[in-house]
Amino acid sequence: MPELYFHVRWPDGETQRCYSPSTVIEDYLTPGGVYELGDFVARSRTALGIASDRVREKYGFACTGASGQLALIEKTAAVYASLDGARVTVEALRNADGSTR
Repeated sequence: MPELYFHVRWPDGETQRCYSPSTVIEDYLTPGGVYELGDFVARSRTALGIASDRVREKYGFACTGASGQLALIEKTAAVYASLDGARVTVEALRNADGSTR
């Protein structure tokens, strides 16, 4: 399956490279997009759930990479949950070879 990496900037300026086992993430996040924290987590949860299901359909098992990435996103987002108006910026979507989508 074509995996993608989405690079995000958290409210404090920290950046994180996130993994998706499927290009479905493109349907939920756009490069340059700025998302309210809860919206970003919800979009990530939906997209990574679909991506994991696609892996299950193709290979017969769910993608632990997708569920692990979601857990990390949720854990990181919890740090910023008390910030009023916290936003997450999607800086880029990249193919596994590093090329930009």
